[in-house]
Amino acid sequence: MTIDTKSPADPMGQAVREERTTGPARSDRLGALAQQHGALVTLTVAVLAASLSFDTFLTGDNLQNMAVSSAFLAVVALGMTFVIVTGGIDLSVGSLFALGGVLAAWGSQYGTAVALLLPLAVCGLIGLVNGLLIARARLAPFIVTLAAMLAARGVLLSVTDEGSRTYLVDKDSFFATLGQGKVLGIGAPVWITVALFVAGAVVLRRTRFGQYVYAVGGNEDAAALMGAPVARTKIAVYTVSGLCAGLAGALNAAWLVSGVTILGSGMELEAISAVVIGGTLLSGGFGFISGSLVGVLLLKVIQNVINQIGSLDSAYQQVVSGAFLAVVVIAQTWLGRRRRVL
Repeated sequence: MTIDTKSPADPMGQAVREERTTGPARSDRLGALAQQHGALVTLTVAVLAASLSFDTFLTGDNLQNMAVSSAFLAVVALGMTFVIVTGGIDLSVGSLFALGGVLAAWGSQYGTAVALLLPLAVCGLIGLVNGLLIARARLAPFIVTLAAMLAARGVLLSVTDEGSRTYLVDKDSFFATLGQGKVLGIGAPVWITVALFVAGAVVLRRTRFGQYVYAVGGNEDAAALMGAPVARTKIAVYTVSGLCAGLAGALNAAWLVSGVTILGSGMELEAISAVVIGGTLLSGGFGFISGSLVGVLLLKVIQNVINQIGSLDSAYQQVVSGAFLAVVVIAQTWLGRRRRVL
């Protein structure tokens, strides 16, 4: 009589095999969830803490001011998301934001169409040039967009006579209504921003162009082998970034009813911080439009809390934002290494 020592009924061995199979997959899923929703959880905790600590935080006026002030940075961050997902960077958006505002204020004397189309045309053209130099001439995005930042600021100073002239927007014009008007009690810039983010999310997640953006950021050589138009995709995302920066500047000018020359300084770093805090990898290939919006809101909540405290200098907002960014980048690096090990 023989005894079969290799019985198919091996519950312990099967459990070990299942654990080995599902362990890494479960870790990957948890890591992806943490990366995708970590900023949202942090934002929720921050809002709850602020609402319990300050009576004025959840008031209608305070929320309205936060929403409107967040809208302009959010539009810039929207364009930046496309750029960073491809593995690039755009340092020119702060200067383009300021230039777009000045051009919109100047053009408002000729009507709303000019006030909107002029900054879109100029800033979009600068973004297009950035994309061409990066994609066709294969120059480093950091250098190209840094040069564009300086060039746009130079054009801004030229248009405003070294910053001594401020163009005003007629408060009774339709263009001013785009910045100061309200729909259902909410500022018009907020509705415009929401519409842009919905459109951006659809484009990035549901269109072939969005697939190309992810593919280029994930592995540019592999994307080219698969037939993705790498150069055209890069040109497109930098053009989109320029358009978003110009539009944000125009909306800001409509809100302030003037083209303020000193705005936009450091905005490129805020936009990058918001995008990365929202879960988009600086190395490219992974990111979310909704995450960028959450990142913007988190930065604005931090800024508002510091203003609510009153005794702290506004520079603390930069310190806290920098700390958040450092933590997020470290977490992203750790998750990436963990996935490769598993």
